[in-house]
Amino acid sequence: MFNVTEFGKRPGFGRLGRPIRIRTNYFEITNFPDSNIHHYDIVISPEVPPTLNRKIFQIATENSFYGIKAIFDGRRNVYTIRPFPFGDAQALDVTIPEDNASRRIPRIFKMKIKKVNEINMEEVYRFLDGRSSISSNILTGIMVLNVLIHHKPSREYLKVGRVFYTNQGSQSLSGGVEVWQGYFQSIRPTPRKLMINIDLHATAFYESDSLVQLVVKILNKRSVEDLREIQERDRVKLEKCLKNLKIYVTHRGESAPRRRFKITKLTNTPASSTMFEVNGQRIDVVTYFNNTYGRSLQYPFLPCVIVRMNSYLPMEICNVVGGQRYMHKLNKRQIAEMIKFTRQPPSSRADKINQGLQILDYRQNEYMQQFDFRVSTEMTITQARVLPAPTLHYHSASKEDTFIPKDGLWNLRNKKVAIGATLSSWACAVFGSERDYPIGTIQNFIRELVNTCQDAGMNIPNRNPPILHCNPQGGIENSLRQVWVRAGNSAKSKPQLILCILPNIGGILYAEIKRVCDTLIGVATQCIQSRHIMRAIRIYCANVCLKINVKLGGENSFIDPSQIPFITQRPTIIMGADVTHPAPGEQNTPSIAAVTASMDAKASRYAASIRIRSGRQEVIGDLAEMVKELLKTFYQTCGRKPERILFYRDGVSEGQFSIVLNEEIRAIKDACMSLDGRYKPTITFVVVQKRHHTRFFPIDTGIDGDRTGNCPSGTVVDSTIVHPFEFDFYLQSHPSLQGISRPAHYHVLLDENGFNADSLQTLTYNLCYNFARCTRAVSIVPPVHYASLVCRRARFYASGENWSNPDTPEGVGSASYGVVKSELLKTMYFI
Repeated sequence: MFNVTEFGKRPGFGRLGRPIRIRTNYFEITNFPDSNIHHYDIVISPEVPPTLNRKIFQIATENSFYGIKAIFDGRRNVYTIRPFPFGDAQALDVTIPEDNASRRIPRIFKMKIKKVNEINMEEVYRFLDGRSSISSNILTGIMVLNVLIHHKPSREYLKVGRVFYTNQGSQSLSGGVEVWQGYFQSIRPTPRKLMINIDLHATAFYESDSLVQLVVKILNKRSVEDLREIQERDRVKLEKCLKNLKIYVTHRGESAPRRRFKITKLTNTPASSTMFEVNGQRIDVVTYFNNTYGRSLQYPFLPCVIVRMNSYLPMEICNVVGGQRYMHKLNKRQIAEMIKFTRQPPSSRADKINQGLQILDYRQNEYMQQFDFRVSTEMTITQARVLPAPTLHYHSASKEDTFIPKDGLWNLRNKKVAIGATLSSWACAVFGSERDYPIGTIQNFIRELVNTCQDAGMNIPNRNPPILHCNPQGGIENSLRQVWVRAGNSAKSKPQLILCILPNIGGILYAEIKRVCDTLIGVATQCIQSRHIMRAIRIYCANVCLKINVKLGGENSFIDPSQIPFITQRPTIIMGADVTHPAPGEQNTPSIAAVTASMDAKASRYAASIRIRSGRQEVIGDLAEMVKELLKTFYQTCGRKPERILFYRDGVSEGQFSIVLNEEIRAIKDACMSLDGRYKPTITFVVVQKRHHTRFFPIDTGIDGDRTGNCPSGTVVDSTIVHPFEFDFYLQSHPSLQGISRPAHYHVLLDENGFNADSLQTLTYNLCYNFARCTRAVSIVPPVHYASLVCRRARFYASGENWSNPDTPEGVGSASYGVVKSELLKTMYFI
């Protein structure tokens, strides 16, 4: 039997758990071509954007393609089900007719078409049946079908990637921005079938309003009159927001052509004093418009926009062209409004997806008809199972020391942490004045926190730590060093923790505290927003206790050892890895890679390793060294070498599987060999994907749904919508708070440990109950969650002037990055 895949092959299907039937947002392709598809290369000159390419191609197909419904990807590739009758090549001229509205004369483009390939679709059928391994021909065949389903919508709607957007039902956000509903569609291979995955996506667009009204909204003013005195800071903000925005002018009357322009910047002066030269004479914009167009400007106090060739346009004659994406970062209010738009219960989301199917209207699509391509209009129903929750243990002195959580949730009532840490050397840094945060209020909060921690099983001999008020505006490093010294002097021992009270909006301050304490001082910190200290609530203090306990080496709870036999039977290390990249536009910010690894037989305690990396490559270049560090720490902690490695890897797309498999598994093996040439632990390498569009919908919410209408915690799917033959599964491990839950997708690239479907699915699910800082099952396996937290924390380690910029709370800039103190890396400082 030939090897159909280089990755892990499915060892069978899982059987454990309560069976349920669910709907998923997959629609079965009931027929697609089995004959060869003809591939042509197309070159259009002069070169233009894809949107105009499509228009040129459409005109050409209407006039020159003999009734053949060809499909086009907007760039270079054209596909047909029947060959063009002109043979293998043709050149033709395509004329875009004149456009009276924009005074555009007819434009002539040259088009060259050349046949380059035939795609064997029969091979796709063999692949789906598990009779053929993946090949470039199969990938191309599936890609062609993706071009087919996107061809018609991309002509009728605004398309970005695999999503098209419609302003039907759009909703206004603050700041001149509105949210549009988008529909994602992608073809996925599944056992014996192809399916279309359809999901919702929303994004922000500029409102197609008058430019003046847009400016009023961006600057959050009540009316134009409030713009008579625009501060320089507001002008800079406005210029940043309007740069590259497309506008059209209205001062020539309704019948005149609407000329379009792109804003490059704003003038520093209002229209009344913005001067330029006409026929050798200097004139201001207001006078020019009065003289030339007989138009008296209403708002001469507003700056002008500058467009091509340094032309000045008064804002009041400009309107915003519709359908322009808002590419800037949304503010907190806009994010909240966006979440409100996108947050909807599963039943509503399913209804909206079905609406999207009606908009797509596959049945009336003449291109699909020519390709004999048909799609079911019903969501796919699949078999799922609800895995049983594991048994959790707290300290034996607890009233409720052993229990099985219900619905993925539990609380700390009647429970003491499994191993309580001792906190003897600590201090409190209050970032604010004593007038704002009186010493008595701070002491009351600390008293409640200490009582809660002691009731939960921690040992805190020093109940009255020193309290120092610090300036939140500057000198943070110096303040923290003073607090650290005071803690050590007070307890006559090395400080273990600095408790930091922050103003309620302390993002930049928080980042600086973590940078200083993680990379310079080497002490754990616990930050608390000041709003929580005014009224000390016990449940809040209990959540803080969970974090402090594990930061100091304690253990909150653990899973019954019999339910994680893979870890408990032989020395085993569980690793999680993540790479985060800078946001678009942050050129000087590096990528950050992190690996975390379990340090005990309960997979409760973790250590971390971090690397700051230039470039945006997904493969972790220093993985061998990082794994070596963690294996050494495991040996120092447990006294034994791990015999098995279970490695969960976040953030890898399917196109990167091969390179990650080859390079990162080799790096793990190299790390083992460098410690001992005979040391060869067995490795299982699993990719964890969160950014996908698969969603689950319970058919009977009364029986199989949770309180939010989602499928219950522990829902696992390993058939119908998974890979045709590779070892993957979807696991919805967490209970939903609101909206629809997103299951995690686990895909096994290598398995030397011989997992079957049940053993890996159950272990993965049970581990989701082991996340240290909350009393609920989490959405992805904890080592990956921890690696993500480590990456996020490392964003704060840039030092330099960037902290003074409120728009860059994540340390953007070319500043140097600090290194976490080695003693902290062996603890869960990142929780």
